[in-house]
Formats: sequence, C-alpha cells, structure tokens
Amino acid sequence: MRPFTYERAATAKDAAARAARTPGAKFIAGGTNLLDLMKIEVETPAHLIDVNGLGFDRIEPTADGGLRIGALVRNTDLAADMRVRRDYALLSRALVAGASGQLRNKATTAGNLLQRTRCPYFYDTNQPCNKRKPGSGCAAIGGFSRPLGVIGVSEECIATHPSDMAIAMRALDATVETVKPDGTARSVPIADLHRLPGTTPQIETALDDGELITAVTLPKPIGGTHIYHKVRDRASYAFALVSIGAIIQKDGSGRVAVGGIAPKPWRVEAAEAAMPGGARAVADGLLAGARPTQENGFKLTLVERTLGAVMAQARA
Repeated sequence: MRPFTYERAATAKDAAARAARTPGAKFIAGGTNLLDLMKIEVETPAHLIDVNGLGFDRIEPTADGGLRIGALVRNTDLAADMRVRRDYALLSRALVAGASGQLRNKATTAGNLLQRTRCPYFYDTNQPCNKRKPGSGCAAIGGFSRPLGVIGVSEECIATHPSDMAIAMRALDATVETVKPDGTARSVPIADLHRLPGTTPQIETALDDGELITAVTLPKPIGGTHIYHKVRDRASYAFALVSIGAIIQKDGSGRVAVGGIAPKPWRVEAAEAAMPGGARAVADGLLAGARPTQENGFKLTLVERTLGAVMAQARA
C-alpha cells in the first residue's frame, strides 16, 4: 500500500473545499469499495478525508411526503427502516440483494451510488483499462465480456455499474443532494448522476471535483407492487448478470429500471408505455441500440424473460 495522509472533516463545506484543493484526495466513509481498491493499487489516493462525523446518518420525512436519506445512512439501516419497507419496498429489496450482511452494515448510501465497476480488467492492473488509465485501451473488448455491458457502452469501455441500490433509486426518481467546494448546494436527478463512457470512461458521474453527496431524497410514494429480481451466477454475494427493479400498478402500467447491462442504471421511460403489452414490447424499447458481444448477447433474452417473470409476479 502506498503512503497517504488522513483527516477528519468538520463540515461538509470544509470537506468539499479540501478535496477540491488537494490533488489525489478522496472521501472515505464505509470504505467497502475504496479500501479494497487501495489494497490492489487501482485507487492510490494521496489524501483521505473522513466524512463519518458530519451527521448525515438520518432518514427524515420531507415536506412533500417523501423521505430524505442522509449520505451516511448504512445500507442495513436503510433497508430495515419501516417507512422504506412500507412505501419504498423496491429500495429495501434491492439493498438486501446486494453484497453481504457485514458489508451492508458498513456501506453508505452515497458510497453505494459511487462504487466503481467490477469489470475484471478494471481490477487487474496488468491489463489495459481506459477507466483506470485513460488512453491505455479496453481489454474487455475482445476479451472476457460475459458479465459486461450490452447497451450504453462505447468503443472505449463496456463496463457495467454494479449497484443494486442505484437501480431502485432510478425507478423511484430519486434526487441526489450535494455540497460544492464553495459551499453552494445543488440537486441532481438520479437519471443525470451517472455518465455513459463515451470517449471519457474515467469520468463516471456528473459531480464536480470535490463535490460531496450529502443526501438522497425520494419523492412521495406512488404505491403499486414493488419487485426487485436479480439474476446472478450464484445465490448470494454476486453481482447481477441482469436485475430488474419494477413498480407495477394494477392496470399494468409502471416503471422499470435494469441493472447488469449498462454503465449506469438503465431506464427508458418511453419503453414503459408498452408495459400493458407485455415484456417483449418493453424489452424492445429498453434495448434499442444494444451492442452486445458474442459472449454476453444472452443478456438481451435474459432481460425480456426476467421482466416477464416480474410482470407475472405482479399480476399474481
């Protein structure tokens, strides 16, 4: 491990300002992803800013009937909260489907949204990876690509975003609250938080340098049947080949976000209009423009079949 310096932030503004003016600085809270990446030198921060003492660990109602989830709320606590289980069951189910109990006890809301890809070439520093080292190439293209992306990808990167929680947040139309280094606050719709790779796969979010997530807000509950279905190679502690986060109303309408297939939580609102027509019609809209490899083309069929299972479960 390379040497680094460490400090505990006193306020969100101070944390953001220090991160912006310190080259190689990173925020740390639960550390469930960052510390692993530091051990294998994929991440080599020169300075760590501990934000655990900032008090963003509460779940509170909003004036419009929604919920405000602090950035430091642990995944276990969020999944177990009775308001989340009652009104945002999709979120609770997605959280429980992720990682392990030990990791959920440490992992935070903001950290879950910002976790890095699990592409095997990103984790292997002996292989070229444009996300890890811009301009070095993408070993996944032409390499082992079975778990990787089929849509939203580019000639520079076909990695997928690994978060289960982010899929639920996307279906729920969450908003991410942040503080910038100058102390100003802004709100970013979850749809705009994660960027597609394009020619700059190393830029993964819309956040500015030093910008700190302080909370995630959920709008007023919309009811319906909430289902999170995750298809993976083993029953636990595995990332999704395909996951479906759906909210389905009695008339068959609803919302669908898909994981395991793209560099960001994948939702196409226009495709949702076809939900009363069945899974194939929705999948056609969701996957328009897909660019699968020879190894992961099965994901196109898997999306349709998983969505069909979810819709059948909702009808039952």
